[in-house]
Amino acid sequence: MIYFDNSSTTKPYSEVLDSFRKVSEEYFGNPSSLHGLGAQSEKLLSQAREQMARLLDVQINEIYFTSGGTESNNIAIKGTALMHKGRGRHLITTEIEHPSVRESMEQLKELGFRITYVPVDQNGIVKLSEIEKAICDDTILVSVMHVNNEIGSIQPIQEIGQLLKQYSKILFHVDFVQGIGKVPLDLRASHVDLCTISGHKFHGLKGTGVLYIRNGVKISSLISGGGQEWKLRSGTENVAGMVAMAKALRLTLQKQNECLNNMLKIKDFLRRELEMIEGVTIHTPAFQSAPHILNFSIQGFKAEVFVHALEEKGIFASTTSACSSKRQKASNTLLAMGIPEEEAMSAIRISLSYQNTLNEAEQFIAAVNEAVGRLRKVMK
Repeated sequence: MIYFDNSSTTKPYSEVLDSFRKVSEEYFGNPSSLHGLGAQSEKLLSQAREQMARLLDVQINEIYFTSGGTESNNIAIKGTALMHKGRGRHLITTEIEHPSVRESMEQLKELGFRITYVPVDQNGIVKLSEIEKAICDDTILVSVMHVNNEIGSIQPIQEIGQLLKQYSKILFHVDFVQGIGKVPLDLRASHVDLCTISGHKFHGLKGTGVLYIRNGVKISSLISGGGQEWKLRSGTENVAGMVAMAKALRLTLQKQNECLNNMLKIKDFLRRELEMIEGVTIHTPAFQSAPHILNFSIQGFKAEVFVHALEEKGIFASTTSACSSKRQKASNTLLAMGIPEEEAMSAIRISLSYQNTLNEAEQFIAAVNEAVGRLRKVMK
């Protein structure tokens, strides 16, 4: 099996599964309980929080555990809007955000908030001037993803943060889900107020995530109950999952130092070889893009047909974002870049992890060439 769908989800490290199993079996107490087993669980949760803070280079009390990227995005956006609606009801985002951001914005629109969707250029990158142009007197939040989940374009987060530093009442939210472990981001230097990460994107477990909230930033809670996570996100904590996520991030950042150059070589090889195939168009920009994502179209083929053709060879890739791939609609991201709908409908995304090899890339290219030739014969 060749797994090239790591932007959808990654395979958990064996060490991560071992940690989850050990904590689940031996330290299963509720962290809120007063007895010793509960105290042990609370200690492990605190240690996981401390490790996540150290790895992200932030303060311990700025780490809020969640169930993943979607929940973190919802809390960041809706929590900001509800807390600060008295000082403004205008939010800014881009046309190529993850569905959890876009749908949160659309829900707020129904509640009377105004949303500005800033356009991107042909490379899927937002211009700083477009952000600045959209700012109004009642703007309270700007939300921009760090790395686009479909084409891998990297947004100028530090420059946007510098711009927003001039506006004291505007908070800056960054969806860091695709970038973490592949493209470094200094949250302090970028003046980020809220930041989202998801454990299953870096070989942790599904259902684990973090929302970073800079000290001094106040947002409303969306989940009421027992007051866990400093009263922001109530509910019994997933101790084993959070311990496993902290270990996964530590291992991934270690592999980033060791294996990033190899990942870049694999991506460069794939790009060169794909460009040589007749009818292939690469959508991922050659510069200012993440090392693990490559998006392309093959003229004349629907994406789902080609994805299934690859699967027959034991190769797993995807069409658009995993959150919208079953809808069989053209990618919003590609359409926002000005790509024609027919071409966007044929887009395929391959996404790497540090576990992938050049040999797998060579097999992938051979399978693409074979599938293109076979399907073109059928179509004649």
